[in-house]
Amino acid sequence: MSALTIRDVPDDQIQTLKIRAAQVGKSLQAYFLDLIARETSKPTLAEMVERLNRETTASISTDEVLAAIDAARTGR
Repeated sequence: MSALTIRDVPDDQIQTLKIRAAQVGKSLQAYFLDLIARETSKPTLAEMVERLNRETTASISTDEVLAAIDAARTGR
């Protein structure tokens, strides 16, 4: 596992993070690990768009769609 150093974090932000960590009963390190885990488990917008394009792209022609509609209407 790697170590991570963040420089030049304003004191007020550090204080806020310490308070939030304490409110959930965690050390600052554990709180940050949870934040990082949550952030990295969510797909980015670009990843979601790519996934949606991949999953919603149909390789079916208009004629095939119309034929399926006609077949469904005939079967009523």
